[in-house]
Amino acid sequence: MRLSLARFRFDVTPPLGHSLCGGWIPPVSAIDDPLEAIGLVLLGAGQPIVLCAVDWTGLCNDAHVQWRRALAAAARTTPDRVAVQCLHQHDAPFVCLEADRIVRQQGDLSPNVAPAFFRRCLEAGKNAVTKALRSPRRITHVASAQAEVKDVASNRRMLDDQGRVLTNRSVAPGSEKLRQLPAGVIDPWLKNIAFYDGAEKVAACYYYAVHPISYCCQEGRVSSEFVGLARRLKQEHDRPGCTHLYFTGCAGNQNTGKYNNSDVKENRQRLTERVYAAMEAASEKLRPRPISQVVWKTHDILPPPRSDLSAKEIQAQINDASNRVVLRNRPAFTLAWLRRCEQRVPLTLSALHVNENVLLHLPGEPFVEYQLRAQALAPNRFIATAGYGDGGPWYIPTAEAYFQGGYEVKVAFCDPRIDPMLTDGILKLLSDDNAVE
Repeated sequence: MRLSLARFRFDVTPPLGHSLCGGWIPPVSAIDDPLEAIGLVLLGAGQPIVLCAVDWTGLCNDAHVQWRRALAAAARTTPDRVAVQCLHQHDAPFVCLEADRIVRQQGDLSPNVAPAFFRRCLEAGKNAVTKALRSPRRITHVASAQAEVKDVASNRRMLDDQGRVLTNRSVAPGSEKLRQLPAGVIDPWLKNIAFYDGAEKVAACYYYAVHPISYCCQEGRVSSEFVGLARRLKQEHDRPGCTHLYFTGCAGNQNTGKYNNSDVKENRQRLTERVYAAMEAASEKLRPRPISQVVWKTHDILPPPRSDLSAKEIQAQINDASNRVVLRNRPAFTLAWLRRCEQRVPLTLSALHVNENVLLHLPGEPFVEYQLRAQALAPNRFIATAGYGDGGPWYIPTAEAYFQGGYEVKVAFCDPRIDPMLTDGILKLLSDDNAVE
């Protein structure tokens, strides 16, 4: 098997004044550090396979499809062989083209994306991939390892004695008592899968489930947050010829609330150092082995929207100028999902199998239980899960979570039927057959 990797990166930092996080927080006032899209094109395993991690809050519906199509065209492959995953920093663009059209019709609401900026990012992505394909690096070996991340992730859904959500532990807990509560259900492991040319590391992918927020949403200061800063620190300290990618796992119910106080801005550096320490620890455990098998698999799902969502009522809420901006902009994303479901445009899940390692790509904002479930379904394999692919459905709670209630369930666009659909899709992607779907 003759394999190679073309590595690319391009800037996706929004301009001053651009909308952030869907348009309901202050727009860009300053750039604390730039945002990037970083990716790999795997060559030699059938048609090219593209993986891309983007420092944005999210890409929803047609915006996500357009990114996949653009990168696929540049890589001379098909969109179903492209995985685009956002990291979900909040002081960053959150793009849904249909939601943008809906809010622009109002005339008094902030758009969620500047069309010219969006097009520039697509062109930059195509140019970066085209340039990368001129000088791919041979890869012969793969390695995987994990290390515990200490004092970063905690579950934000605090349950009462009846198993229902009592409160949401934010990244700025209102009291020391909330911080002292147990971390709850988390996945403490940072996963690392690396590709080598002989003994030389060519690319390394890191996966960890936590909302990448230390502080945000108040001043319009763009940042790749502590995960992007840790990635950049690792890039600076590792071999200059190695490209480093970070993927946010299933972090829909995960944040830094137990170990953070957003009033203490120095915490961003502390969190950076903790994630970087886990990157270093995992890297030290890597033991490259020859690549013997590469398989790409996909599976499409189209989970139905909640039955209580009415397009007419949502449009009326958007039209009501007396509502706060967040109560008008955010429903535009819901209405966009309803229209997508009417058009029956599915979500694409995908997985890259390399030897016993699986790089799993999921849509939306899934709860951490999904990546724990994936590992349990394939205990003899090393599963690295990236969430925040196509953000169309927003939060993806577990079926149990709908009984528990809480913010995430309230704003999720789908009902509990999404749990078995997504779980079945994960199971199919992890299956042992080698057929490419």
